[in-house]
Amino acid sequence: MQVRAVRVHETGGPEVLRVENVELAPPGPTEARVAHRAIGVNFIDTYHRSGLYTLPSLPHG
Repeated sequence: MQVRAVRVHETGGPEVLRVENVELAPPGPTEARVAHRAIGVNFIDTYHRSGLYTLPSLPHG
């Protein structure tokens, strides 16, 4: 199953955000798949995007 995701491949301003199609693995036996209609961006997300707080790896999202 493919979903659209906002991902960060490099640090920078809002222009580095990319909307991409991402393949999801099937849910495991103790997991559930939940449909989203909308998402929010947390303030910490802007810190990660700008590079103020580092992420373990990129792309992230």
